[in-house]
Amino acid sequence: MRILQLNLERGWRGGERQTLLTLRGLRAAGHEAELLARTDGPLARHARAEGFVVHEAAGVPGMALRLLRHARRCDVLHAQTAQAMSLLALLRPCLGRPVVFTRRTAFGPRRHPGRARWKWLRADAFIAISEAAAQAPRDLGLDVRVIPSAVEARPADPQGVEALRERHALQGRTVLMTAAALSPEKDPGTLIEAVAILAAARPDLVCLHCGADGAAGEAARARVQALGLEDAYRFVGFQPRIEDFLALAQVYVSSSRSEALGTSVLDACLAGVPVVATAVGGHLETLAQGRGLLCEPGDADAMARRIARVLDHPAQAAAMAERAREHAARAYSVPAMVAAYLAVYRAL
Repeated sequence: MRILQLNLERGWRGGERQTLLTLRGLRAAGHEAELLARTDGPLARHARAEGFVVHEAAGVPGMALRLLRHARRCDVLHAQTAQAMSLLALLRPCLGRPVVFTRRTAFGPRRHPGRARWKWLRADAFIAISEAAAQAPRDLGLDVRVIPSAVEARPADPQGVEALRERHALQGRTVLMTAAALSPEKDPGTLIEAVAILAAARPDLVCLHCGADGAAGEAARARVQALGLEDAYRFVGFQPRIEDFLALAQVYVSSSRSEALGTSVLDACLAGVPVVATAVGGHLETLAQGRGLLCEPGDADAMARRIARVLDHPAQAAAMAERAREHAARAYSVPAMVAAYLAVYRAL
């Protein structure tokens, strides 16, 4: 089959990473996988560097023209993001090919649910990456299949790890980490407050916050400064090699208020790092049955207690992390995800 993957995002986050993993998996399974993406965006650059056919355009009008030009050469059109699905929905009468949509968010349509339902019904197959992501379309009467996103274990680079240890002066420090954009739904404020609680009794504690800037960034930096946590809470920006940071961490923490799945949590699970996370969305599925410690979103005191429990009971934390690692390797592999998508494509 020839499958066109569509992703119109400008940046590089979880959906873009999943699109690239899908392209790789389809090619490994013997199919022709192509990409429609933003001109010279990070996803287009990565895919082009790996030898994939990439159709690029700077904006939506150009995307539409390229889609109309190339759609009928493909067997399936797969929208990997909501914006891509909007484009396919509008052009659906002209495309003549089956459409698949993967939903990656857990919140319902805040406005115009009827409009969202109209758009979603234009897909021949509606996929959600978790039960949490499937709930809103199911509430609107849609038939939804869950295919979890995938993660790949990436070994840390020993030299890179040591370079990070030196650069951030981490010798003898207890390291927490998170990987999340500084956006409101990721709620960096709660993690900052939890670190403040812990640092009062643990002066060796340091939290490394990996992630791009966002709408919550200014307030987060101001709160760290107000609490005098500049040494204990460090914003290190987007990091392409998150595995090197995970190799330094005793605990991975996610303070999100909404999370469809949470692939960064899965990365931590695969790396064998104990996880403390909020009891929301995909975290409830990923960390069930003793695979992680959960707390209510926005509860800094509870988060601090869970982190302290991991640090104070290393043997129990290691057993918990091993359960999570085994589950992540089995349930969230690239071959499993691609095989599920191929079954959908073939049925269409």
